[in-house]
Amino acid sequence: DVQLQASGGGWVQPGGSLRLSCAASGFAFSNTVMSWNRQAPGKEPELVSRISKGGVNAWYTDSVKGRFTMSRDNGKNMLYLQMNALKPEDTAVYFCAKDDDHTRGPGTLVTVSS
Repeated sequence: DVQLQASGGGWVQPGGSLRLSCAASGFAFSNTVMSWNRQAPGKEPELVSRISKGGVNAWYTDSVKGRFTMSRDNGKNMLYLQMNALKPEDTAVYFCAKDDDHTRGPGTLVTVSS
């Protein structure tokens, strides 16, 4: 079975940093484009970032460009999202997903507030 488990969320003050991780199993991770998505309270899910199979190329939504960095370790089947200069509007449940069929796992809550 495909499993995608995100972790690393928590509470942080504006301007702070968090690093999210996603442990993947049950599929050919190194051959799959992956994404990080988020869903804020009362809003639709939003694609935050997408990374190529080899990890060389990444795309970011405009609101996080220059602040978030997505990476992957294909040897460990792990996905990461380094989030810097966090803003209150980044508050959401973050989850990782397979880009081909959008299979996703449980998310991790990120709360940015003072």
